[in-house]
Parts: sequence; C-alpha cells; structure tokens
Amino acid sequence: MSQQEEIVLWIDQRWKRAIEKYLNDETLQEHLENVLDELCNQLPEREYKRISAEIYAEDTARRTEEEAARTYAAYHVTERGQEWYFQTSPGEELLDAAVKLRGYVTAEKGSAPDLFIKLFADGHPITAEEYNALTALRMENTGKVRGVFDVNFDKREFSAVHIMDGWQTWAMRDVSAAVYHATRSQFASSDDQWRKLLDYLRGKEITSAGHLSARIFSFGDEIIEMDGKLNFYVQTEFDVDAVFGTFVCTDENDDWLNIYANYDIEKDRLCDTLELNLCKGDGTEENWSYHLNAA
Repeated sequence: MSQQEEIVLWIDQRWKRAIEKYLNDETLQEHLENVLDELCNQLPEREYKRISAEIYAEDTARRTEEEAARTYAAYHVTERGQEWYFQTSPGEELLDAAVKLRGYVTAEKGSAPDLFIKLFADGHPITAEEYNALTALRMENTGKVRGVFDVNFDKREFSAVHIMDGWQTWAMRDVSAAVYHATRSQFASSDDQWRKLLDYLRGKEITSAGHLSARIFSFGDEIIEMDGKLNFYVQTEFDVDAVFGTFVCTDENDDWLNIYANYDIEKDRLCDTLELNLCKGDGTEENWSYHLNAA
C-alpha cells in the first residue's frame, strides 16, 4: 500500500502573515501544496506515469478490500400510508432490528422520533429493485447481507428473510415481547439473547401477503409435464385468504382455490410465478398469477 509521509515546516507567524498578503487569497499551506504538485509534474514523464499508476492501483485495491469487508441490511418500512426502501451499513441482523423496533414502539411519547426510519440516520435510500437484489443476495448466504426486513406499522407486522425458509412474519407485539425476554438479563451473552429471541418467536409465525415461507409449502403426489414444464399442485394448508386476498377459508360459500407451481425443464429452474385458479360455488372461475420474489 502507498506510504504517506508528513513534511513539517516551521516558520515564524510574522513571516507567514506577511507572505500570505501577497498570495492572492491563498493560504501558505495551499500555496506550498501547489508547489509540490508542480514539482511532481516536472518529473520525467515515465517516472510520473509509473508512480501515478502505482498509487491508483493501491487506492483501487484498498477500496475493493473495504467493500469486500462491508456488510449491509435492507429495509422496507411502511408507516402511516407511506413506504420507504433503504439500506444500512454495517448491516443489522434480526436481533439488532428487533431491538430497534421494541425501542420505538415502547418509547414514551416525545422520547422517540415520529417515524421509525428516523432511527436510521445513516440509512441510504434504495429502489424496490435494489431491495429485491439485496434479498436475493441474502438468500445466497454469502454474509454480505446480514438481514432483510419488511416492517409494516400499518399492519403491525414485522417480517425478516431466513436464508433457508424465506420470509418469516410475526406480529409486532410478539417481536417486542421476544426482545424483552431475550435482553432483560444484563449478563446474557449475545448467543443467549439470540437463543431466547428465537425460542420465544417459535410457533408465533403468521401468514402475510408477500411473505410466503418455504415451511408452509407442500405438494400433491401428481406431477404433470406440459409445454416443457413440470406442473406441481400446491397444498393449501395455510391461510390463502391472507396471502392472495380471496375469501375461501369460510363456511359462507363453496369457493375453493387451486395453486400450481411450475418448473422449467429446459432452463432447469423454478418459474417465478404461481398459477392460481379460483373455483366459485356458482360454477365460474377466475385465473391469475402470483409473482414470487427471491426469498
């Protein structure tokens, strides 16, 4: 890496003040820096290019190393009908984000900012597309993205991406209570706090639109091959109304919902949409698709 060397010059203040009167709005330090630049420019061209290239390469390597070590978290926050996407660095993990949430929702009036996003002074705004890209990177489990969160105060839901199962969603009150139980002992280690948080949240997951988890998926026995795709029937053992906006989990009608997932044989990958077929008691049907994100 490049070596910086400090050059110290001592001068009586009276000389300094006198010289600066004749430097055309320059300080003596600025003038000396310009003199050094000029001396560098007077070096033989080959020598100048060699040193410049070395400094540039070292600076690029340093920035690359810093970026490789940097971690991120991504947030989508909905509050009072508004929504924001932003990233933080270094990135928070689940416990960190949950602690921030509890601090916000339990704060006495006037002691916390009026919006959750104001707790993230260093948050950098991103687009929805960039948020989805960070979600995909989180699922790759490279360690680069330590957490992806969807915090919805209008629905009082807190969602986080699990690298194996995809989205997990809990009611905010359960997350706040879990943080209390995990952190109330000042002697608990970070590992103990993690364990207590997850123990308290276990079994309290809820179904939420846009936050499907791999845990709720199972498939029927029959697989159909058609048009270069494998078609799987998805068992609806979760609250489909909460996810898809239907009204079939009721005794008030005879409607039912069929859900299908497709696997593209040629591309050797899952298709990024589910096919939905709503069969109504009056004999009519509705068909639409549900887009899957990276999680």
